[in-house]
Amino acid sequence: MNLRPLGPLVRMAAVIFGGVATLNLASTVTIKLLRFSSEKKREKVALPCRACRGKGFYICKLCSGNATIAWSPMFDPIAINPCVCPTCEGNRVQHCLNCLGKGYA
Repeated sequence: MNLRPLGPLVRMAAVIFGGVATLNLASTVTIKLLRFSSEKKREKVALPCRACRGKGFYICKLCSGNATIAWSPMFDPIAINPCVCPTCEGNRVQHCLNCLGKGYA
């Protein structure tokens, strides 16, 4: 079988595939650069988060930063057991949910 006529077909497919791949790469890079520049401009003029003041975390509201809570299984507590705070898991701080996707935390 003669494979000589397949040469131009293979070259044409390579040119088309290469062109599509190049356009895809160029558009992806352009979109990333536009998003990055607009995000940097927004960060310059946008106010920081009111909950965490732009830090990305704040003191736990359940344990008030103590890492433990007083807990008793009975209605009239005879003995109060200190337990690790289930909200902050003993870390004393909570991550701000408003800032998770904005690059602060």
